[in-house]
Amino acid sequence: MDQMPGEPAIAERPQKTDPIRPTDDEAIALARKLVRLARFGALGVIDPGLGAPFVSRVALATEMDGSPVMLISALSTHTKALLADPRCSLLVGEPGKGDPLAHPRLTLMGTAHPFAADDPALPHARRRYLMRHPKAKLYADFSDFAFVRMEVARASLNGGFGKAYELLPSDFLLERASLGGFLDMEEGAITHLHADHPDAVRLYAERLARAGQGAWQLSSLDPQGLDFVDGDRVARLAFDPPLAGPQDLRPRLVALAKQARDSE
Repeated sequence: MDQMPGEPAIAERPQKTDPIRPTDDEAIALARKLVRLARFGALGVIDPGLGAPFVSRVALATEMDGSPVMLISALSTHTKALLADPRCSLLVGEPGKGDPLAHPRLTLMGTAHPFAADDPALPHARRRYLMRHPKAKLYADFSDFAFVRMEVARASLNGGFGKAYELLPSDFLLERASLGGFLDMEEGAITHLHADHPDAVRLYAERLARAGQGAWQLSSLDPQGLDFVDGDRVARLAFDPPLAGPQDLRPRLVALAKQARDSE
């Protein structure tokens, strides 16, 4: 209705705004960090008997591209559910002090696929998982346990109040086809660093990743950074810029070691 002269102004209804923000570099970096640092997550599946959602906690690691890897038991409800329907979701991101809803979390949606015994990717995924969860060596080879990869279809990032994003796998996962050289050299590089440069590993974690003092070990690497473990603690040092190829790893590590020592 048109407003007549002299009448009080009519309040207009606020326009609805889309709560999903455009995906930017900050959101992508946060999503990558949440995936790489996750030791545990809440796994959502469909219970085959009830047809209802079922959620349980699972231990996590990642393949080099960032895809989540789980070690699950055939006796668990979520394993039976995934065998009946591989669709699943995974929530990562731990709450800290204060309001738990103010802390960032990432929901991944996709499908779960057990590694075949002859899958050439299995030894690599197994090694990375057991570096993150060494106590799992006690049962990882039991016949009723299996390593599972989650194929991510999309993701929802909540970076805190008013910070919601929808992401595609290509936003925060690496292209597997580009990782061949890194996959071939990862285990040898980590073994070499632990044997010949343990002080450098410690400095990377304590000074550059700001993880605090500890018995830090390098658990995995990828073109975008280094992952460290110390018991139940994890840390990550992101490369800036990412490595262009495996040949860049050694000079980058040398430069980082000098940076860490100069910061003393």
